Amino acid sequence: MVTKPLDGDAESRDEQLARNVSELLQELRVAQTGVQFLFGFLLSVAFTEHYARASGFEQVVHLVAVVFATASVALFTAPAAWHRLLFRRGRRPEIVAVANRLTVAGLASLAVAMTATVLLLFKVVAGTAVASVAAVVVAALFAVLWFVLPLRVRAD
Repeated sequence: MVTKPLDGDAESRDEQLARNVSELLQELRVAQTGVQFLFGFLLSVAFTEHYARASGFEQVVHLVAVVFATASVALFTAPAAWHRLLFRRGRRPEIVAVANRLTVAGLASLAVAMTATVLLLFKVVAGTAVASVAAVVVAALFAVLWFVLPLRVRAD
């Protein structure tokens, strides 16, 4: 349910855009922290003894996770760069629109990176069959919570 501001509480278009940028940057701070931890973990894995003995499949899954985690970092930090480079240029509408698309793409990339990481971890710990099921469950969880349900609410 969307609430409308009271008559005296209406915000101007500039105030709304400033609030949108501020809220978006705050949301990105939360996502960025998680992706940084994941990225650090994925980087450290390549320098372990086990990685040297990993199968080709495990190394490919690891590289997929690293690539998508890297993409997430780039996508999640891009709105801050856009904001900073276009600061005080009257471009808030473009910043908000582009930042929204970049953030959604960053979430999709993060979901792929997390799913690949779970696949890799479960493959090493529990074997291929369990890893496959875990990856499907995790991918479905991200898809439903991050995309399907919000888009369903948005469509109402």
